[in-house]
Formats: sequence, C-alpha cells, structure tokens
Amino acid sequence: MKILKLFVFPLVILLTGCAFSSSIDNLMSPPKLSVEQEQIYSALTDATGTSISLKYPKTGKYLSAFIIDDIDGDGGNEAVVFYEKNSIALEENTLRINILDRSDGKWRSVCDTPAKGAEIEKVMISKLGSNDRTNLIIGSSLINRSEKNVSIYNYIDGNIEETFSESYSFIDVTDLDKDNENEFLLLSGASAGGTASAQAFKLKEDGLYYRYSCNLSGNFTEFDSLNYGKIDDDRTGLYIDAVTGTGLIQTDIIYMDNTNLKKVFSTADESAFTVRPTGCTSFDVDGDGILEIPVQTISLGYEDVSESEQMKTTEWFFVGRNNKLEKKYTSYYSINDSYIFVFPEKWENHVTVKHDFINDEIVFCSYEDGKAGRELLRIYFATDPPSIEDRLSNGYMLLKTKGESAYLSYIPYKNDNTDGLSITEGDVAVGFRCRE
Repeated sequence: MKILKLFVFPLVILLTGCAFSSSIDNLMSPPKLSVEQEQIYSALTDATGTSISLKYPKTGKYLSAFIIDDIDGDGGNEAVVFYEKNSIALEENTLRINILDRSDGKWRSVCDTPAKGAEIEKVMISKLGSNDRTNLIIGSSLINRSEKNVSIYNYIDGNIEETFSESYSFIDVTDLDKDNENEFLLLSGASAGGTASAQAFKLKEDGLYYRYSCNLSGNFTEFDSLNYGKIDDDRTGLYIDAVTGTGLIQTDIIYMDNTNLKKVFSTADESAFTVRPTGCTSFDVDGDGILEIPVQTISLGYEDVSESEQMKTTEWFFVGRNNKLEKKYTSYYSINDSYIFVFPEKWENHVTVKHDFINDEIVFCSYEDGKAGRELLRIYFATDPPSIEDRLSNGYMLLKTKGESAYLSYIPYKNDNTDGLSITEGDVAVGFRCRE
C-alpha cells in the first residue's frame, strides 16, 4: 500500500491579455436566504467585506453556499460558506472557503482559506476508515469544468488543514467492502495514453490515507453513468459506464474486498464486449438490486441492410459464475423515449421489430423463414393530450404517464394464436419498463 502524496493545482486564465473571472452564478438571482443564513452572511461580510459573490455546489447532497453541520465532531454545528472575491487580480485565486462558528448565540468568522479552481462541484462531510475525525471533502473545477480537483480538510480548534489533494473525474464516499467503515472512492480518466484507474482510500487511526487501486479496462477519459449495484449475494460493485469513443460507451465493474480494489472483468476484451451507443446505460431491469448491462444486436431480418436502416434489439447481461457475463433478457430499448420492452421467453428468436414511420410506432412482428409475419404488439409514445385521447379511443392501453406524455400499447389480432406468439395486456404490462 502507498502513502498518499499531495498535489496542488494553480489556476491561471488569460484571454487577449486580460485576466477575468466569470461564472453562471453571476447571471442568476441568488436564492432568498433564511434568517440563520442572513446572520451567517452578515458575519461573513463583517470579516471579508461586501465585495463578494456566493458560490453554490453543482451536484451532491449539499447544494447551498451555506453548509451548516458539525465538521469538527464537537457536538455543535459550524457553517461552511463558499464565496468568490469580486477581484480580477492574478496573484490569488478568488474562490474561498470561510468557516464560521457560533458563540453566545452569534456567528463569527473563525477561518478563511483559498479553494482550488473556480467552481464548487461537490461537497461531502464524512468519517473515513477507522479514524474518528470528521472530514470536509470538497471537489472543485476550473471554469470550463473539464479539470477537477478534490481536497479533504480537517477542521479543528478554529484551524483548517488540507490533508489530501488529487485530480479526479468522479468522487464518492461509500462502504464498498461492507466493513461498516466508509472509503473515499476516486476515479481518474486516462492521461497521456494510459488507462483510467479507480482508487479507494481508507483513513487509518494514525491519520494516514492508505490507498487501494486498480486500473480500468480502457483509456477512458469520461464517465457517462456510475451506479452501485449487487454483483452477487456477497459483493457490491460500482458499475462504470465509460465513454470509449465518439457516441459509444462500455461497462467496467469494480468491487472491494479485504485485500484490494478489484475488477470483475479479468481482460479488456470482456469489458469491450459491452460497447454500445451513449445513453444505453446499465440498469436494474427487474428490480432485484443487480444491474444488467445492455448490449445491442441486429434485429432479425436486418442483417443485410445498411446500418442506417437496421433495427436493434437489446440483450441484458448480468455477472454470473466466475465473474462471466450471462444473458438474462432480450428486449427492445428506446433510448430516445426512455422505455424498455422485455420480450416474453416465447418470443426469443421468433420476433423482430419494425418502425412504423407514418404513425411513429414501434411494431413487434413474428419472424419465420427469413421474413416478418403478423403484428403482435405496437407501442407508441404520445407527447400531447390529443394524441393520447385519439389512441385510447381506438383501443390502445395506457401503460404509463409522464407529465403530459404517455406510453400506450395496442395488441392486434388478439384471437389469432396459431403461431403461439400472442400475448395479453397483462404480458405487456409485465414486460414494459420506463426509465425515469
């Protein structure tokens, strides 16, 4: 195991010979402050002056410029405020962190320190590993948000100390190895042609960070979607849908045991098998806590047509025995309309999919002897009330509403089951999934 080294990233921005700082925060009206926030803000400006702008985290649990929590473990709350000096000086970074404490019912500023970057991306407050201290974890970014840095601070007795600093693509606090102690999880995109990596840090009682790491399966520079899910009864994994090319993603899965951070896939080829279009992300199709990985295949009958004319079906894989992918379902997956229809087992290798462009409906048809046969099901995504009412009046079934939009289905030839492929409205309801 390696003891962490700290890195500091300066920010210097030049444009046509002039330095400036700008963000979307300056273009928006700030939210109205509560009474307590007004008191904190007044104490802040008493210490810093009024020429400041509040900064708001972009993601995560804490989305306010004012974070009120017990960050030193003394049983009382402190206030953490992010702000920016309204200055264009190059000598110092304008983004700052101020810590305020309350004494005799009044807030006062006790600590002020510069923050890295220009924007606050994410804030977490948590204990890590076996160490009992509370950690203030702050992810920040440059103006274009393409480069991110995370710092971990320890606040005690009115002083704040940076104990960790590193660049990142994704950060989180989680108990990945199920030992009832949180780890700090960090993903880094590939740089200089190298592979991307995952790292987990435990903070030991000696105050040192111990690192566990593994390389990912490709030269990933961006991550499209990240979700936790069961791998089996004993392990929890992070399912990483990473960008692997223009308009493409693929999945890697990491987990942690008592020895190290590990990958499910032993070879890069196993991960590369999951390559599919962006937006076709991993998903718990059946709600059992295990995420399935979608892989697209060419629908029956479209093998010899141009790629632009091909229809695709989606097969869903899960991690089975010996960490190998096993197929669980076949479906039609509409990425644009955010729904999945899982094929009944009797449809396997006997049904294909068409797009009725005139009515803008997806049509499921029997397939035999190299050609499409009778219609079995139609699914339509209606985006306005008149379309919904029109379909319902013509025998369509309402599957789900989404705002003013709705998913509807229609089963033609209900009494014709000569090929054994007919389904009921109950079968449609069971097979339909809407991705929120």
